[in-house]
Amino acid sequence: MELLPEGETNTTQVTWQDQQKINKFSLLVSKKDTLTTTLDNFKQEKEYIDDLSLEIELVDEDEKLNYKIGDSFILLKQSEIVNRLEISNDELDGNINKLQSEIDEIDDELNILKKQLYATFGNAINLER
Repeated sequence: MELLPEGETNTTQVTWQDQQKINKFSLLVSKKDTLTTTLDNFKQEKEYIDDLSLEIELVDEDEKLNYKIGDSFILLKQSEIVNRLEISNDELDGNINKLQSEIDEIDDELNILKKQLYATFGNAINLER
């Protein structure tokens, strides 16, 4: 069954190698979407921690505050919470940088595949979102 406009025929032959490139392109786009969602979540969490750090620095150093670990809250001094937030912030920075580099690598691969597939299929294939 052809879905081409009336009077047009499909003259493009898809080889096994071409199909493998198309499949790889699709998998990379899906992986990039997943990583981008995770990256956005990490960036949001980092923003929350930055805001929280600013607020907690205004509290007296000897005052104890509730700090959530897992599903529990424990009382910690303000200075201990600031230290824990700094560690969390550093971990998030590492995760963000790692995810961003993975996304950049995927973008490079996608660009290579796009060039190859457009060279083969021209306007017969649409790889844009």
